Amino acid sequence: MNSEAFNGLSSAEVATRNDNGQTNKAPETTSRSLSEIIYANVFNPVNAIMLALFVLILVAGFPADGLFVGVVIGNSVIGVSQEVYARRELMKLQLLNAPSVRVRRDGNEKEISSEEIVLDDLLILSAGDQVVVDGDVIQSNSLEIDESLLTGESDAIVKESGDQLLSGSFVNAGSGTFRAMRIGEDSYANSLAMEAKRFELVDSELRKGINTILRVLMFLIPPAGTLLLFSLFDAEDRWQDALQGSVAAAVAMVPDGLVLLTSLSFVAGVVTIAKRKALAKELATVELLARVDTLCLDKTGTITTGEIGFGGLEIFNGIEEDLVFSAVGAVAHSDPNPNPTMEAVAQSYEAPKDWKIVNVEPFSSARKWSAAEFEEHGSFFVGAPDILISQSFKEATELAQNYAETGRRVLALCQSNQSSSSGIPSDLKPLSLILLNDTVRDDAPEILKFFSDQGVDLKVISGDNTATVATVAEQAGIPNAHLNVDARTLTDEEELSKAVNESTVFGRVTPHQKRSMVAALQSEGHVVAMTGDGVNDVLALKDADMGIAMGSGSSASRGVAQLVLLDNRFSTLPEVLAQGRKVINNIERVANLFVTKAVYALLLTALIGIQGVEFPFLPRQLTLIGSFSIGLPGLVLALAPNTNLVRTGFLKRVIRFSLPAGSIAAFAAWVVYVKSRNWAGSDLSVRELAEARTAATITLLLIGLIVLVVVSRPLRLWKIGLAVSMAGLQACIIAHPFTRNYFALEWIEGRAWGCIAIVVAIAGLLVATLPYLIPGILPKESQESSMRQDSFSSG
Repeated sequence: MNSEAFNGLSSAEVATRNDNGQTNKAPETTSRSLSEIIYANVFNPVNAIMLALFVLILVAGFPADGLFVGVVIGNSVIGVSQEVYARRELMKLQLLNAPSVRVRRDGNEKEISSEEIVLDDLLILSAGDQVVVDGDVIQSNSLEIDESLLTGESDAIVKESGDQLLSGSFVNAGSGTFRAMRIGEDSYANSLAMEAKRFELVDSELRKGINTILRVLMFLIPPAGTLLLFSLFDAEDRWQDALQGSVAAAVAMVPDGLVLLTSLSFVAGVVTIAKRKALAKELATVELLARVDTLCLDKTGTITTGEIGFGGLEIFNGIEEDLVFSAVGAVAHSDPNPNPTMEAVAQSYEAPKDWKIVNVEPFSSARKWSAAEFEEHGSFFVGAPDILISQSFKEATELAQNYAETGRRVLALCQSNQSSSSGIPSDLKPLSLILLNDTVRDDAPEILKFFSDQGVDLKVISGDNTATVATVAEQAGIPNAHLNVDARTLTDEEELSKAVNESTVFGRVTPHQKRSMVAALQSEGHVVAMTGDGVNDVLALKDADMGIAMGSGSSASRGVAQLVLLDNRFSTLPEVLAQGRKVINNIERVANLFVTKAVYALLLTALIGIQGVEFPFLPRQLTLIGSFSIGLPGLVLALAPNTNLVRTGFLKRVIRFSLPAGSIAAFAAWVVYVKSRNWAGSDLSVRELAEARTAATITLLLIGLIVLVVVSRPLRLWKIGLAVSMAGLQACIIAHPFTRNYFALEWIEGRAWGCIAIVVAIAGLLVATLPYLIPGILPKESQESSMRQDSFSSG
């Protein structure tokens, strides 16, 4: 191929392709559009039911009872505004995390975003880069491509000129240039990085539980409402009154704010961590880390800073210094796209002028070495001492091990007269050790101790020397760092699975072994998070329950991770954990409130249907009860700090609490209503019916506040203040003539107050004892975590 072909497109050719739409603009996947956000928040099943009920109440001729439509409007406005805000904040971070590529245009190399690629662009690849469009290789320097994320094949494929590259694969080793042939929506994987950035509501454990609750209620509401309507046709004089009672029951059964508060909790968590420069790819990301019980860590760039510095040479006895100095400089400058290690060495040694390169084998994390062959000088290998240095060189192996045990990163420089293209030769002779410096992150010991104290099991999985990894792990304060294993000894899946469950530190781990270790932990029922920054971490990051990548890491690792720490601050993880705990625990509290309301509505419907009397509430009265005992306090609880330890069994606990609590509330309201009606005699006047409904309303309001206090445990002063303020607002509404008349409430006599007091006292006592009668349904004071976030926020 002539040299002009490597100049790339001209500026005029790029402009022409842009005008023709031949760009790598992928279909919108990073977030929902504004129209999609509005549609999802307005036209959903809950809103549809509420709007249908609003139409029915208007048909019945009671517009004042349509107050509940305000919930639909409020849900829609809050939901849309919060998601639009979250979308805007996340798009700012996505710009920072967007995959960039190097292209050659007008004969010059430049860096552009992946969306700026046009058809026929020449793209330059190096180790760790993600292939973001399809194309054909036109130049290869031992280019090795890993397609396992696409095909499942574990072996990297060497690509030569003319071979095809598929988007979604990544560069395992080497470098090369390829021409973009299929871009945008025509590419094979439509860009893995863009797909990984999808911002959507996923089926987390919380969402599955909430969706189950909604499905059950949506199944029960129509038949229950219909049966009540037929019953009220007999009890009421007018069909309009019967329809009014049926609508009231149905309104109470619908968990109108549950979906909103669930989404709001997720959005608030994602936005909070976004302000700490942590990009969550999915709303459920904040939930995932809180459920993690095993955290797997790569050493370099995660526990350590990843800022590799050259620490000197340790030349073996009998080896000429000039040869070593020249060889180190020649090898360090031989790779056109060196990794950070070779860059650090190259800064200390210049390339000798008279050394002509014959062949280059770039570094591969699978084989643990790189090599370069030079005319008249032979081949030189740089890599792991325990891979390159034969045990026959006892002094060299012992010296390398001694340095490794100090926690330093150590490479070996070896020489051979054979070609470097056929693997490690038999005549390989050690010349020197190359010493490198990489320090433990300042915040790593405190953060890792925090996770350990929270009951998270820590595993260090690295490709470095086992002794080096173990020493660094010990310096970082990881418990049981002495339980270390050389992964090369793990020859089958059974051995690997046993070792990963019994040991803490693993060295000389290949990329596919990292993936197998994650799978082994998951097969034992563990929820696994993996942190990493390099191309050797990609497979494990992809398969882990939660992949966490550093912002300075390779584009491939950032592309597959669910959480990217854009500022590389390890100290952000406790904040993510705190947000996850807040979301999980607060949604459970809110779900308890809404399901309790649905239960007492269903039971009251059944009781009134059997008894054949007027429904004890008007729709506006149930709106009052729902707003002040569930909706408003639920909104506060959904966004309140909550660091209680996360427990499994969300849906089971909600049902075990809500069924008895809702039953108690229903029977209490029914008893007060029936007793108030009986005092009025058989000939019930409109005023007497209103008084009975007022008594039932006050009863349900008070029991609702008791339920609120109970689900708010562990109690704090502000939580008690929340309940008291809700009670105060309710009292003001009942006391003020205008609001009292609007909600069709009447002053009630002394014996009704006495009945309310007795029934509420008994019902309140029963609700308060539920956590003791049914252990585990609500957190106790002792279950609250001692988690302290302040110590990390300053980092």
